[in-house]
Amino acid sequence: MNSESFRVLQIDHVELFVPDRQAAAAWYERVLGLVPVPKATQWAEDPEGPLMISPDDGKTMLALFQGTPRGERPTAGFHRVAFRVNAKGFLAFLDRIKGMKIESTRLRDHDQAISIYFDDPYGHHLEVTTYESAEVRLLLPRHA
Repeated sequence: MNSESFRVLQIDHVELFVPDRQAAAAWYERVLGLVPVPKATQWAEDPEGPLMISPDDGKTMLALFQGTPRGERPTAGFHRVAFRVNAKGFLAFLDRIKGMKIESTRLRDHDQAISIYFDDPYGHHLEVTTYESAEVRLLLPRHA
């Protein structure tokens, strides 16, 4: 695959640490009209998982994680920017970074999504994610 296959489709989500996910979700709904994303409720059932909220049924999301908010801990706050790609783009991205010196990449299969996590040279946490996880699972072993 060549690098022309890789194209970010959109920012998928931004992670926030909040002391109470439900209270924060209620605030975001009241103030900005963001509501929980039904297709992501299973992640919120895990105390360490995100409560995903969105203004557009999950096209762009905030991921609310239980934790200390910004100002009280320097590593909290806006935690990670996630870029959404399709399955072909995800595999192309894996090819794209093979020759690059990107530290600490982690590939995670989240059942309905597959993500790769990494940092930019300045320590900002980034993620490339796809919801075409079944296709990636089929192609990944041959791709490696």
